[in-house]
Amino acid sequence: MSLNLSLKSAIHDSRPSWHNPRILSTLLLVFLCGATAGAIAVRMGVLGLSRPVASGPAWREGDRTLYFEHLRKELDLTPDQSREIEAVLDDFMLYYQSLQSQMDEVRANGKQRILRVLNEEQRKKFEKLLDTLRTRIR
Repeated sequence: MSLNLSLKSAIHDSRPSWHNPRILSTLLLVFLCGATAGAIAVRMGVLGLSRPVASGPAWREGDRTLYFEHLRKELDLTPDQSREIEAVLDDFMLYYQSLQSQMDEVRANGKQRILRVLNEEQRKKFEKLLDTLRTRIR
C-alpha cells in the first residue's frame, strides 16, 4: 500500500511546476543548447564561414577558370560534360552579377530613403554606423 502511495505522489507532484526538478533541468538544457547554438551562429557570422563559396569578390573570371579546371580534373569530365558545365557556370555568373547589381540598387535606394528622414546630426551618426558595419563585414 505504501509503495502505491509513493508512486501516486511521484506522479502527482503537488509542487508548482517551476519547482519540479525535471522541468528545471529540461529548461536548463534547452537554455544551454540555445546559448551554444547562438554562440556558434555568431562565431560563424563573425568569421564569415556562412558565406557561400561562389560569392563575393573571389568569384572573378580568373577564379572561375581555376574553379572549372578543378571540377574538370576532380570529376574527370568528358569534353561534352565540360562544355555543358562551363555554360552552366557562365550562366550562373551572369545571373549572380545581375542579382548583385539589383541588391546594390535596393541598398542604395533604402539608404537614400533613410537619409531623407534623418536630420543632419542623425545622418552623420548613420554614416558612422554604416562604416562600422562595412569594416566588420570585410
